[in-house]
Amino acid sequence: MRVFDRALVRRRRDRAAAGVGQVAPILEAAAERLLDRLDDTLRRFDRALEIGGRGVVAPLLRARGVGFTVSMDLSARMAAGAGGLPLAADEEWLPFAPGSFDLIVANLSLHWVNDLPGALLQIRRALAPDGLFLATLPALGTLQPLREALGQAETALRDGLSPRVSPFPEIRDGAALLQRAGFAMPVADRERLDLRYRSALALLADLRAAGEGNAVLARDPRIPPRALFPMALARLAPGPDGTLAAPLEMLTLTGWAPGPNQPKPAPRGSGQVSLAEAFGTIEHKTGDKPGS
Repeated sequence: MRVFDRALVRRRRDRAAAGVGQVAPILEAAAERLLDRLDDTLRRFDRALEIGGRGVVAPLLRARGVGFTVSMDLSARMAAGAGGLPLAADEEWLPFAPGSFDLIVANLSLHWVNDLPGALLQIRRALAPDGLFLATLPALGTLQPLREALGQAETALRDGLSPRVSPFPEIRDGAALLQRAGFAMPVADRERLDLRYRSALALLADLRAAGEGNAVLARDPRIPPRALFPMALARLAPGPDGTLAAPLEMLTLTGWAPGPNQPKPAPRGSGQVSLAEAFGTIEHKTGDKPGS
């Protein structure tokens, strides 16, 4: 199933490459939270792949002692300024042999992939045994006020509406995606960046600077009505402090490539202590009544 226009995504990222520094503080904040997970492991990572880091992930990996990093992006221009060994390649068709890396990081970059389960499977294959995968994706709830405002304005101006904000995954889908791709010890959790803007126009400027314009294939190809964006942005009411809240809800994924030294569940029936003993209660057989 094709949801996104990948050629348009690439062109948008090409255009954004020169000014992506405008949103570097947001990208860095998300990457720092993601890479904090490296501080929880004693493993040393020597060969890393970062996907779509836009100039912030590779330097953070170097600061954490990662020896060698390939910076891959769908856009050759974005890859050239990413900070690692640049490589223009498609996340849906990874050009790496199995076991090429012991760490793969994708910070806010996999949400434009049509086949996310397939991409995760390729990422897992590109990891060496016991290699680590870390990723963040914008999650459901991100840009929700903008999505609703655009929908209401377009409905008022036209008969129907066009998708103008990308669909985002739900938090509950994260662990299932990792398990489906064959990751061991999968963990999916939520992070939130509370962003505030002086105006709705400033929010749209940041989205353009990050290369995050609408690339949904089902978008309306017609020129939007002249009044669409003014009407929609007027519906985005600022808070008491005069700023517009635009929280970034993030789905964070952590998974390991299966390896021989990872913890494994004990065989069924091998337990030596019953739950009743552990909780200090009385164990009753099936059919027994308490107190009999």
